[in-house]
Amino acid sequence: MPKASSTPSRRRAATRPVREKRRLWLTFSAEATTKPLLWQMSQRFDLVFNIRNSSVTNQMGLIALELEGDPKVVEAAVRWFRKKGVQVDPVELNAIEG
Repeated sequence: MPKASSTPSRRRAATRPVREKRRLWLTFSAEATTKPLLWQMSQRFDLVFNIRNSSVTNQMGLIALELEGDPKVVEAAVRWFRKKGVQVDPVELNAIEG
């Protein structure tokens, strides 16, 4: 029977990719509310998204969105939304908790 070693295992622990969870308010113009921007974002970026709250009318849309994934990909998605004319603002944590 092999002798138990007091030294830590030499196997490296599997490194998990860094993930970020960011909560955002997205404000859409009247024109942008007619475009499938959330769907386009989901096809373009490898992120998990969760709609926490929303209100959409003919004049504007307001969505509380949670994005989770690689921090660089989250930031790229934020830039992409802004290029599409969507105003992106951080959400205070307690504003959509619960």
